[in-house]
Amino acid sequence: MKRRVAIGILGTTLDSGRTDDRWKKWRPTVALCQQPGLFIDRLELIHGTHSEQLARQVIADIEQVSPATEVRRHVIPAKDPWDFSEVYTGLRDFARAYAFDPEKEDYLVNITTGTHVAQICWFLLTEARFIPARLLQLSPRKDGRDDVSGSHSIIDLDLSRYDAIATRFAAERDEATSFLKSGIATRNPAFNRMIDQIEKVAIRSRAPVLLTGPTGAGKSQLARRIYELKKAQRQVSGAFIEVNCATLRGDQAMSTLFGHVKGAFTGAQNERAGLMKSANKGVLFLDEIGELGSDEQAMCLRAIEEKRFLPVGADQDVTSDFQLLAGTNRDLSIDVKAGKFREDLFARLNLWTFQLPALRDRKEDIEPNLEFELRRFSEREGQNVTFNKEARELYLKFAIAPEAQWRANFRDLSASITRMATLAPLGRINEEAVRDEIGRLDAVWRDGSGSGDRDALLLDMLGANRLGEIDPFDRAQLATVIEACRDSHSLSAAGRKLFAVSRLKKTSGNDADRLRKYLMRFDLSFEDVAGR
Repeated sequence: MKRRVAIGILGTTLDSGRTDDRWKKWRPTVALCQQPGLFIDRLELIHGTHSEQLARQVIADIEQVSPATEVRRHVIPAKDPWDFSEVYTGLRDFARAYAFDPEKEDYLVNITTGTHVAQICWFLLTEARFIPARLLQLSPRKDGRDDVSGSHSIIDLDLSRYDAIATRFAAERDEATSFLKSGIATRNPAFNRMIDQIEKVAIRSRAPVLLTGPTGAGKSQLARRIYELKKAQRQVSGAFIEVNCATLRGDQAMSTLFGHVKGAFTGAQNERAGLMKSANKGVLFLDEIGELGSDEQAMCLRAIEEKRFLPVGADQDVTSDFQLLAGTNRDLSIDVKAGKFREDLFARLNLWTFQLPALRDRKEDIEPNLEFELRRFSEREGQNVTFNKEARELYLKFAIAPEAQWRANFRDLSASITRMATLAPLGRINEEAVRDEIGRLDAVWRDGSGSGDRDALLLDMLGANRLGEIDPFDRAQLATVIEACRDSHSLSAAGRKLFAVSRLKKTSGNDADRLRKYLMRFDLSFEDVAGR
């Protein structure tokens, strides 16, 4: 049998009474513990700082009518019980800190007492399953009978009916133990040291920061958190401007970044400020900066060093005081040697370079990121979803196993959690849902590209411009090579796998060297494609 736990607010008016006449009055908090067929094992009683005496009186009276009921007091200071934001925040913080155990306890939220604002907040928190409970409404007798216990009714919400309401109020970011980690208690020592360094750099330096790592490792999210940290420190007041350089094409690239004047080229009917100007006093994040052309690279260098640049078709410079963050999944030092990336620009970016590891290289962080993704789903969809114990253990065992590939890194993990949370019955992910998801991920990873589309794999690795220069025949072959590299722990192991037949016919040979030379045809290295 589950223990029955009630949660409620002390009614400063309805629960009041100091003389013996109080026993002739219907007092909902005391009556809660007098309901026939509804024994309360524990009452979590919430009250304000000015209701200490009343709370002690009510607890003493409950002890008389129901000695076996345990009462715990929770003081939540509230200056204005009719202030929606204040009341909602206080009750939400109570719910967040409370150690709910729905496997062993049955929870009831008493909405009889408290202001109407408090009752609305109880509804929202319960509907969104921040509190895994049913609602309880107490009423005095209306049939004239002399019974101060009154009656009760239990409301089990149909959680599917109120999504639009709950979404408005449930989407709040959790307080972060580390601002840049979005409150995720990551366990990988190397990653944690790197985040600590980035936090110091973000606060103490205005120099450019280069974030490297495989696609899906979290570069964009980290860049935005750096911006939010700098804004919280009042180091920037402007906007966060993000652009994926792989999407910039030809003349439009210069216009998008640096703007243009009216009539600068055919179709330029109006003046355009450009993203660098829009980032004035803020942060500009150039993701996949290695995809920029040589002209754009030169203009970027001048904009970084001098805080000025020339819009397309203009004869006067414009200024913009922004901080640059850049991201890439490529090794820019290799591109510099190949003459594809400016050495002076790389030197400016390379002052602060941080390599974000692939998810498969920090599997100890999958469990805390699991909780983070569930919180994000809750904020986004307005529904609190959790694993049951067996389902959580089953999923984690699969997620951290050597066979788990996580090809798209955190994008894979986020999509996986979203699918299970969306399909979870009554906000609980069970073993059946986990087994279905494991089968889905196995099938996707066996397909090779993570999405069934090999061109998508190559697009992530090479960018649109370079991919457009490769014949379809070579694309298929290169995708196979990349898949083999990602599934292998070293260059030699990948070479043995790829040349498994031909190597048997040779008396000597170096599979690793053959593979290295093949990748060099596309200006790639094993570290590039394997995400190491």
